[in-house]
Amino acid sequence: MSLPPGPRLPPVVQIGRWILSPLKMLEECRARYGDVFSFKGFQGRHFVIVGDPALIKQIFTGDPDTLLAGAGNAVLLEPILGKHSLLTLDRGEHLRQRRLLLPAFHGERMQTYATSMRDITESSIGRWPLHRPFSLAQSMQDITLDVILRTVFGLERPEQHGKLRTDLVAMLDIAANPLLLFPGMLGIDPFAIPWLRLTKLKRAIDDQLFAIIAERRRSPAGGTDVLAMMLAARDDHGEAMTDIELRDELVTLLLAGHETTATSLAWALDQLLANPPALERLRADLDAGREEYLDCVIRETLRVRPIIPLVGRQLARPYQLGEWLLPAGTQLAPSIYLAGHRADAYPAPDEFRPERWLGVKPDPYTWLPFGGGVRRCIGMAFAQFEMRIVLAAVVQRARLSLVDGPAKVVRRGITLAPAKGRMVVAIERAAQRTAAA
Repeated sequence: MSLPPGPRLPPVVQIGRWILSPLKMLEECRARYGDVFSFKGFQGRHFVIVGDPALIKQIFTGDPDTLLAGAGNAVLLEPILGKHSLLTLDRGEHLRQRRLLLPAFHGERMQTYATSMRDITESSIGRWPLHRPFSLAQSMQDITLDVILRTVFGLERPEQHGKLRTDLVAMLDIAANPLLLFPGMLGIDPFAIPWLRLTKLKRAIDDQLFAIIAERRRSPAGGTDVLAMMLAARDDHGEAMTDIELRDELVTLLLAGHETTATSLAWALDQLLANPPALERLRADLDAGREEYLDCVIRETLRVRPIIPLVGRQLARPYQLGEWLLPAGTQLAPSIYLAGHRADAYPAPDEFRPERWLGVKPDPYTWLPFGGGVRRCIGMAFAQFEMRIVLAAVVQRARLSLVDGPAKVVRRGITLAPAKGRMVVAIERAAQRTAAA
């Protein structure tokens, strides 16, 4: 058998269902076909979805020159991120870029960004309206975008990044339409149609990024922001990153580091507000100076509500996956969602139970919100560190209430976000906590 058994639906119908109802499709297919199944996409592409931890381990520990993550991501991400993004590169080019970027994301560097993250969060909470509904997702996006602009670019004052921030928000709001995934699947770049506002916004953002890069090259002042470290980094041959390489990595950090973390924070608060005992335990532990349960909440949120449902790999040559021999060009897709919703790994997998993580380390083949293997997200430590600071501040300073029940999952671009932005009401807002407190 060359391909695992899977649903045999017309390609357009299958892709349409995948784009509009991905989790429902994954659940139905696993119930019918098991942990490995396939479907056909546009242009004859064959996708093999994998929810079996043993096979996921095989993929994550396999030869990266055969299992190409960059090629697997390029169809949807290259139009906006570029050819030199860490997410769209493979082989030696990927390894070079990863080595150049790693120093800025080592765990011990996170303390450098802590004050900025905390100040931005406290300021945002102070502006939340009382007794009037507001969008939690939008508030989290405001926080994480300001964090990225300050920690990655070193832009601290609004006049330094006002237009860039406005253009980024506008572009992301347009790109959030899931129907824009269809052109990408057909090989059409939705960011390259001259008369579209999306294209104009991307061009404007690029112009601003190149101007920032040029200014920083003319006046290298050092600093602790990520861009300063990227400009100073040199590869094994003593070569620095080019302007286009810097642009692509900056866009990657802006989009991947902003949108995904904001959505995870919105989901974490949605789950906590829908589970008052978990929220009260977290608040009590934080007030007592204990943070283990905070980490449990973050891990459980990323398991129950992963931001993307799959990880992509494209086969450069024929490949034996378990009992199946797969042809070159096949898209392998370990499923973050299916792996994290296995009853044998997580009893009552659909329930939000942070306590299941007390004293437990994540299994990298059933808990994979940041991917795995040599392609695990370079911003994993940054994202989790930011979530810890933001969640702690919100839980300790604000008393929030859901406008309605737990949010439904909807697509926002390639991510899975809470419907309607997760509307909440701030019932009470405590005074800003001092550093001594």
